[in-house]
Amino acid sequence: QVQLVESGGGLVQAGGSLRLSCVASGSIFSINVMGWYRQAPGKQRELVATGTSGGSLNYADSVKGRFTISRDNAKNTVYLQMNSLKPEDTAVYYCNADIKTSSWSQRQYRYWGQGTQVTVSS
Repeated sequence: QVQLVESGGGLVQAGGSLRLSCVASGSIFSINVMGWYRQAPGKQRELVATGTSGGSLNYADSVKGRFTISRDNAKNTVYLQMNSLKPEDTAVYYCNADIKTSSWSQRQYRYWGQGTQVTVSS
């Protein structure tokens, strides 16, 4: 089984910074895509940022220039550095990963973390 464990959420004032971490563990052969989603109260879950194993990065327009996603492939870890936080960034942030669990299978599965609360006060 694969488990994603998140950390780094909390309370911060507008303009402050937080760094989220997500570590994948278990039966992992390779991780294709790791990323972050968020869901604010009363809204749909939206993509924040993703990073592929080949190094391609993608960001939502609302966070470009403020958030940075990075990966440590040796540690099966993805980070989200969040700077210049705004109250509208308040949401539950979820880590996700598309993971291949064997060397011979083409199939990969999508896993989700438990979510971590980020609250930005004005």
